[in-house]
Amino acid sequence: MSTSTQTLPDVDTKDSTGDDTPKMFHYVQKNKIAESAVMGTMVVALCGEVFPVTRSPKPGSPVCPECKRIFDSLDPGKQS
Repeated sequence: MSTSTQTLPDVDTKDSTGDDTPKMFHYVQKNKIAESAVMGTMVVALCGEVFPVTRSPKPGSPVCPECKRIFDSLDPGKQS
């Protein structure tokens, strides 16, 4: 039996600038995003950061390099 991890970049509220704009977004399990956004529960990013989902990334948003490295290593169709 095979399981897959779906991920989507999301915000780390600990890494924020003075104007509440996140410095970078993290990859988290896709099925946890809505629950966290509605209920305020914490999510765990691929890199290990733990935070509640409060923002959605926009195209071109900076992504955590550790999350990206881990995510890319999980994709068997992607050659680095």
